[in-house]
Amino acid sequence: MKKERTVTFEGFGAVRLVAHAYGNPTSPPVVLLHGGGQTRHAWAGTARRLADAGFHAISLDLRGHGDSDWSPDGDYSIDAFAADLRAVASTFAEPPAVVGASLGGGVALVAEGEATTPLTSAVVLVDIAHRIEMDGAMRILGFMTGRPEGFVSLEEAADAIAEYLPHRPRPTDLSGLTKNLRQGPDGRYRWHWDPALFQGHLTPASAQDPERRVLAARGLLVPTLLVRGRMSDLLSEEAAEEFLELVPHAEFVDVRDAGHMVAGDRNDIFTDAVAGFLSRHLGTPARAQGLW
Repeated sequence: MKKERTVTFEGFGAVRLVAHAYGNPTSPPVVLLHGGGQTRHAWAGTARRLADAGFHAISLDLRGHGDSDWSPDGDYSIDAFAADLRAVASTFAEPPAVVGASLGGGVALVAEGEATTPLTSAVVLVDIAHRIEMDGAMRILGFMTGRPEGFVSLEEAADAIAEYLPHRPRPTDLSGLTKNLRQGPDGRYRWHWDPALFQGHLTPASAQDPERRVLAARGLLVPTLLVRGRMSDLLSEEAAEEFLELVPHAEFVDVRDAGHMVAGDRNDIFTDAVAGFLSRHLGTPARAQGLW
């Protein structure tokens, strides 16, 4: 398997954004945007399979996450994230498809839905739509902000994740956690994002802007796929149905045995659905031939 490449982009306000790129750079681009508090590594399995299917997959660390810069002025508004996406999209020879989970999906919805000319070639929204369930959002926020002191070890972090995601088996190899945690000078592990993320903009209240999101949904003219985790407590069946009424051309996949983090819960089913959707609407690209 060919290794990913690390690439960088200049986002809004000269914020440096770090990404992993997979596949032939001349193939149709697909930008993958993770959820709040995650990193580009959340998409590794999906990105590799998309590259194998002939796409150029770019998994981006959003501002304030992973190895991307923290916003110097603490701007983590949806407008700042959307401006970052516009900056990244402008670097490609053709509009990229965008796959966004949770926060990343909200960014894609607003950026494309409010664009005067198409920014993307297609949009995939993963367990996010024009409205969210507040109870589910509060549960996520509580987990992400519940341990500001960090963890004394990777084992302690794994225990916290297992309690939060009881439907997933606890991993025996904890090395992957180092991609989502950073070790501070005190030796403790903390999540790999700027603590300022959740001190204003990224809160359940700020995520609920129904009028704006309804208008953005109605503005989606490109091929659109909504993917819901059937066990999700953030995107309800009713909200998904409402979204499909707002975007009549949208396709819908409800992934069994998956919660809010659909790609992590059932990556096989999820990636098959996304790859099939992109191939149908963008054409089946030729596989990369030794150029990456």
